[in-house]
Amino acid sequence: MTGLKDAVRTNFDASADAYETYERRTGRFGALARLLLAEMTARADGPLGVVLDAGAGTGISTAVIAEGGSRPVALDVSRGMLRANDAGDRVQGDFDRLPFPADAFDGVAFTASLFLVPDPAVAVREAARVVRPGGVVGAVAPLGWVDADGTDLFASLDRESRSPTGAEEVEAAVASAFDVRTGTWRFATTAEDVVRFHAIPAMAARLYPTAPPEERVRRATDLLGSLEGSFEQRWRWVVGAAGGPG
Repeated sequence: MTGLKDAVRTNFDASADAYETYERRTGRFGALARLLLAEMTARADGPLGVVLDAGAGTGISTAVIAEGGSRPVALDVSRGMLRANDAGDRVQGDFDRLPFPADAFDGVAFTASLFLVPDPAVAVREAARVVRPGGVVGAVAPLGWVDADGTDLFASLDRESRSPTGAEEVEAAVASAFDVRTGTWRFATTAEDVVRFHAIPAMAARLYPTAPPEERVRRATDLLGSLEGSFEQRWRWVVGAAGGPG
């Protein structure tokens, strides 16, 4: 693993507890997984029998896939995350080099994960390799938070960056390999939950990518601590269908 990938793995090893705390409060990642699975099911040419949960983390999305009647295979770069995942099939691995043969899955789901890699196009090419003809690949990426006037929450705040990969780049990566459909989901959220989202070290890396996990969470909390009121959180979804035989 390169130094960058070691850093990504460390980010997620440090994030398991914070993910669970945020999910207990908001249910956001479970909601995203259910919505994405519904869009993937609608586009597939048959049942989603086996689905690769790419970036499965602690198992929030894995459980949703299982509840939908599919058999999930949970993949994550972080051993710490996978320890908290109850899936029967768990694999530690890298999006850039998936440890599976061609045509192994009916679907590949990147629920709130593809935007956290430096080059989503490489991951999408690997997803295209392991998904069967007629299968589907889905991804979700944050568009951000806006106030009641539609103003970007971060427009006037000082931070080092927005994200390793923007939603537009995620969409373009999937569109480079698949026939895609896209849309936007909107969720009401509070200032407190914006802070909780960025208390996840892997998500705080979107703001302060070069800082160590504890420091970036502290800086994100300080940056956002003065927020008040309600906001709208927006997520872009994209689902691509793999071409069928012939």
